[in-house]
Amino acid sequence: MSPTVLETNALYQNIYSLISWVLPDSLSGIAGYVAGLAIVLFVANIVLVITPLFIWFERRILGRFQQRLGPNRWGPFGLLQPIADAIKLIIKEDIIPRGADRPVFNAAPVILFMPVMLMIAVIPFGTQFYLVDLNVGVLYIIAVGTLETIGIFMAGWASGNRYALMGAVRSVAMLVSYEVPLVMSLAAVLLWTGSMSLVDIVDKQPVPLILLQPLGFFVFITATIAEMNRAPFDLIEAESEIVAGYHTEYSGMKFGVFQLAEFASVVVGAGFITAIFLKGAAGWAFLPSPVWFSLKWLAVIFCIIWIRATLPRVRVDQVMAFAWKFLLPLSAINLIAIAVEIVLWPSPGSTELWIIGLANFAIAGIAIFALATALGHRNFSAREPQRPIRNIVSEKVI
Repeated sequence: MSPTVLETNALYQNIYSLISWVLPDSLSGIAGYVAGLAIVLFVANIVLVITPLFIWFERRILGRFQQRLGPNRWGPFGLLQPIADAIKLIIKEDIIPRGADRPVFNAAPVILFMPVMLMIAVIPFGTQFYLVDLNVGVLYIIAVGTLETIGIFMAGWASGNRYALMGAVRSVAMLVSYEVPLVMSLAAVLLWTGSMSLVDIVDKQPVPLILLQPLGFFVFITATIAEMNRAPFDLIEAESEIVAGYHTEYSGMKFGVFQLAEFASVVVGAGFITAIFLKGAAGWAFLPSPVWFSLKWLAVIFCIIWIRATLPRVRVDQVMAFAWKFLLPLSAINLIAIAVEIVLWPSPGSTELWIIGLANFAIAGIAIFALATALGHRNFSAREPQRPIRNIVSEKVI
């Protein structure tokens, strides 16, 4: 008998019907569990297949931005380059420092990769095309996402290296700081939709929420990029530095799992942005809903790559100040504005939606400009050249 939590899942029902038809009547009782396991394996393998394709796609796009070719040797258009990189990491020696805590050292990569596999379960990829519809899906995302912080600190502490430990502490401070504005931007979404289920959030968007909550979208995507350790917030493992933060002592495939988790988090994070602010798989009827989701998802991924190729890395003090002095006030302003608009228009029509959208775009522009002006440390107008100091007493060297 099929579990209740998957009764409305079309993908599960199709697999369940196929397995029930194949299995004999004496084993029909386990068909539901076999179908559930098949879906779990399907989703896990989808992540493991899409992530290498994303790595190839990102490297090719970055090559175009930087006027070079990108991967082009292994396979057509370099498609086999991620597989070649994986083989190289697998055959490398796995070195564990003498002073490391071996159980924690070995468990850290798994703990860091685990949230990616867990969070993809609640993403609605199409109409009735998801693993499970949790009524606390947003809370589930926030709770599971905090495991990444634990994995990073485990890796730094278990390495027996002070540099790795300091890198882990810096990383945890940044991740915790950006979780606050991220959660506050999600609170505005929950006020609007009245549900924590991602399926309900997609269904209750009259138009994509990016048009109604532009300030919330800006805060959410910025905090998400920081949580994913992407440029310009890639202080956790600055790739141009000699000492690479919390995973300094890792080698071989353990290091590869860290990198896989980082790139897979971009895939999953883009899925959440698509579902929450771009109305998920909604679109015109001439294309299936998973196709609409994929197109929006690819657009979000391209924007994330574009940001990485454009903006330089910022200092750690600037990253922390940006979270607490800029994003946190913006998320508070967005939350207050949405709360007031919901009180004024509990059931907005098309005219009210236009008013709300235009008002929120104006609020976003004014708030960003005001905070940027108030917190700016430089005047970007032209400066006068410095003049040499006059009347300097010169000493004659004999």
